[in-house]
Amino acid sequence: MPAAGTFRSLRNFNYRVWAAGALVSNTGTWMQRAAQDWLVLTELTRHNASAVGVVMALQFGPQLLLMPWTGFAADHFNQRRLLIATQATMGVLALSLGLLTVTGLLQLWHVYAFAFLFGCAAAFDAPVRQTFVTELVGDDDLSNAIALNSTSFNAARMIGPAIAGTVIASIGTGWAFLLNAASFMAVLGSLASLRSSELRPNARAIRAKGGMTEGFHYVWSRPDLRAIMIMLFLIGTFGLNFPIFISTMAVTVFHTDARGFGLLSSTMAIGTISGALLAAGRAQPQFVSLLLGAATFGTGCTLAALAPSYWLFAAALVVIGIAALTVTNTSNSLMQLSTEPRMRGRVMALRLGVALGGTPIGAPIVGWVADNLGPRWALGVGAAAGFAAALVAVRAMSAPASGD
Repeated sequence: MPAAGTFRSLRNFNYRVWAAGALVSNTGTWMQRAAQDWLVLTELTRHNASAVGVVMALQFGPQLLLMPWTGFAADHFNQRRLLIATQATMGVLALSLGLLTVTGLLQLWHVYAFAFLFGCAAAFDAPVRQTFVTELVGDDDLSNAIALNSTSFNAARMIGPAIAGTVIASIGTGWAFLLNAASFMAVLGSLASLRSSELRPNARAIRAKGGMTEGFHYVWSRPDLRAIMIMLFLIGTFGLNFPIFISTMAVTVFHTDARGFGLLSSTMAIGTISGALLAAGRAQPQFVSLLLGAATFGTGCTLAALAPSYWLFAAALVVIGIAALTVTNTSNSLMQLSTEPRMRGRVMALRLGVALGGTPIGAPIVGWVADNLGPRWALGVGAAAGFAAALVAVRAMSAPASGD
């Protein structure tokens, strides 16, 4: 039986080292994301939400474009070495973007190019980073470790944008990118410090013809996995467009400055941390949590769209954050725990490709809606996605059980 306790995975030395490095690096990542959105919306364009949507599309598109190869790499290559390579690459990219910005040479097309390159590195990083958790803690504490990873990621989400807002207002946007570049040293140091003798290596897939497409067939043959994928596509494509939602509401509706924008992003993290801690406290993930998370996501987006003031909008972001983390964490745990170890990398790549790879479709649409109909209508698109995903969950739960 797995040990009880919300923070039980931290008893493991390797996981503690990994989590500490990841917290620092994640803080830098959220600084860069907030700075990038602010840069595009207020410095490189005149409040053009569509440009923010293009950046998002380029940054998340590689998750879908490179999906067969990223999952293959996660299942076949040494995961620790692959993580070192991807993290180092993203650090160099952040450094380059920061230098271009502080020297005044940066143009919008540079941001587009860097967003795509970041996306390519992150596409290879994400599935191996998620499946690497089992090497740190094993299957018994996997669900808990995934939830604690999300807690760390969203604690950084609370800290990073607030720091970014202060940095932008005080010394300039480019320094947020440079600080992110420095933060990658923490996660690279943690990877180098892991005790190899205490790792639990995942089963490596055997190279064979059709290995890259095997993941597609595996997921398609499982009705439960198909339902989760559809839900992730709906919410990921049309709902997880927070850079557009938050930046446009902050600038064009509530007319706030960089600090106010950063505070909104940090406020949302209160909800995402709460959602992650709730997941960490559960013994095992349940499909019903996906239904509740999707319905709450739709409700939260509706409340945000109707919010008459800055602080009520911030409160609605907390609800959205709890719901979003409930959906993403539960789907992650359910899919990993119900998937054969040799298939986990490819299944996680598919999950990420569907959840984030829909952004090239959804972000430009949501950006266009924000530009032409207003940010509140863009949030309405997110609300509709949440309610549609809830209906998918209802249908999946009411369907008769079938054998594998």
